Amino acid sequence: MCEAAEKDLYAVLGASPSDSTQQLKHRYQQLVLQYHPDRLGGVCPLEAESGLRTFLEVDAAWRILSDQTSRRQYDQQKRAQDLKQDWPVDSTVFLEDMIWNQDECVYTYCCRCGGGFSLSEEETQRRQQDDDEEETKEGQHRGVVVCCDTCSLSVYVTWSLQTKTQGLKCQ
Repeated sequence: MCEAAEKDLYAVLGASPSDSTQQLKHRYQQLVLQYHPDRLGGVCPLEAESGLRTFLEVDAAWRILSDQTSRRQYDQQKRAQDLKQDWPVDSTVFLEDMIWNQDECVYTYCCRCGGGFSLSEEETQRRQQDDDEEETKEGQHRGVVVCCDTCSLSVYVTWSLQTKTQGLKCQ
C-alpha cells in the first residue's frame, strides 16, 4: 500500500474521493476493458507495454478502493500527506521589518487583505534556539512560515542567525 500511496488512486480511476463504490466500480470496469492486455494484442509493443502498466495501476487502485477498510485507510493517509505539505508562500518578510506588539508579546505584519501575520516571541526564541543547536553556515538565514489570520496567504518570516529577538519581557 505504500507504493500506491505515492499515486492518487482516485486519479488513476478517473474518479473523485466523493464517488461511491458503485461509481468507482463502473470506472474500473471501463478502464479494464480499455486497457486489458487481450484487447491490446494488435498494437505495437511500446503501446502494449504502456497499456499493461496502466491496466496494472487501475487494478491496484481498484483493489484498495473497493474495500471499505483499505479505502478509509488510504483516505486517511492521503489526508495526512496533504496536511504535511508546505503552504504556498506569498513573500518573505524579515523579522526586523515586523512590528513588536508589547501588549500581546508578538511580532506582527500587515497582510494585503487587511488581516495580519503574527509570530510570538516564544516561537521566535524557540526557533532561534533550534538554529543555535544546528550547525549552520555564517550569514545564513532561518525562518518560519506564518499564515494570515484572515485570508489564505502566508509569508516566510526569516532572520539572520546573528539576529536575536529584542529580549522584551512580557507580563
